[in-house]
Amino acid sequence: MPMTRYQTLAALAIGLCTAPLAAQQPVAQRAALDRIVAVVGDQPITRFDLQQRLLQDQQRGVKPPTDSAQRRDYELQTLNTMIDEELLLQKAKELKVEVPDNELNTTADRQIRDVKARFATETEFRAELAKAGLGAPEEYRRMLVDQMRRDETIKRTMQKLREDSKLIPANVTEDEVKEAFDRSRASLPHRPATVTFRQIVMAPKPTPAAKEVARVKAESILAEIKRGGDFALLAKRESMDPTTKEVGGDLGWHRRGDFVLEFDKWVWALPPGELSPVFASPFGYHIVRVDRAAAGEVKARHILIRPKLDSFDLKRVQLEADTVARLWRAGSPFDSLAKKHHDYAAKEETSILDAMARDSLPESYQRAFAGKAANEIVTFQIPDPQRGIPKVVVAQLLSSNPGGEYQLKEMRELVRNRLAEEGGVRRYLDLLRKRAYVSIRLDQPPPPRASER
Repeated sequence: MPMTRYQTLAALAIGLCTAPLAAQQPVAQRAALDRIVAVVGDQPITRFDLQQRLLQDQQRGVKPPTDSAQRRDYELQTLNTMIDEELLLQKAKELKVEVPDNELNTTADRQIRDVKARFATETEFRAELAKAGLGAPEEYRRMLVDQMRRDETIKRTMQKLREDSKLIPANVTEDEVKEAFDRSRASLPHRPATVTFRQIVMAPKPTPAAKEVARVKAESILAEIKRGGDFALLAKRESMDPTTKEVGGDLGWHRRGDFVLEFDKWVWALPPGELSPVFASPFGYHIVRVDRAAAGEVKARHILIRPKLDSFDLKRVQLEADTVARLWRAGSPFDSLAKKHHDYAAKEETSILDAMARDSLPESYQRAFAGKAANEIVTFQIPDPQRGIPKVVVAQLLSSNPGGEYQLKEMRELVRNRLAEEGGVRRYLDLLRKRAYVSIRLDQPPPPRASER
């Protein structure tokens, strides 16, 4: 796959603001840009190709050196990367690695839409393409697909080489690990402050009177359906399940065990087309109709009527949570308290044992855990959009890590594995270089122009 003058298309998607380098150069400089700076097999790499890659790197935030000697080393490093890529593309042909167009079209179309969205009109978009020397949108799309195919081909070639055990990890010494860590230490992100915790989540419970009102309403809806009422229309009008209300109560396809026990029982007991009686679950009162059944799956609709909850119900669950917190602090086993009080029906987690960054937690958890140390027990409310009234959480911090700079002992294996993989890739690329014709001509002067001969 030949290199072209459009390798900066990915950068164009970041912002159509920089015209191709050749369009900005005087005629004499354009001739210099056509100079060949490397040859890989029968494929030339021109000064223009190199400049476009350098420009692309700058648009990604890479700052080129200003010192001439360092600049030359930087250009040589970039050129060597381009040579490695070309070697992999040529290896891809040998391995018959291909990327079909249909796998690229969706991504290309989305990227073009994102670029077009930055312009007020189609005319403005086309004008900017022409100004950048990229032709019509159709030509731009073709060039973008070519660049994406190039990148994906390299990615798949590397994957195949790994699968074929061609990239053998290199041996890495402890000194190399330490040197690599020290070299990259300044650019490493800081370790975030993290916590692990366990919790008991309690939902407000309706009074018996509120449950009876909800049950009676559900029975009246069921009677209306039996008189010929449209199930889907009644679900849109009456159901209190916000996730299915707008689609007429449609639950989609599900397997056994996807629902709470009470709901699962009726979904799997009903033949298609029949109605369930009104039945209760931890969420309220339901009416279910199975629309279709297949091997191991059912497609059903439901109408949910929730008992009304109010501030008095929230006060009761808050008192319950305070009692749970007191018993927990006094030594009552967590498992026993969770079994009696936790909202398992809503599939709330009880133990978060994988460290979570404090700033990634929901806001209510961040506030509750602020300034708290390991083993402290806190009580707080969390929103419940489905019910419209908060739940109450009793949580215990199991660990609290303040974060900070990563240390070598934490990163040693990660650094070692990365160096081993990079070393294996480098060794394989060096082997490809020995087998192929590679000529670097970065420092050769350009040929004289005709007027100078």
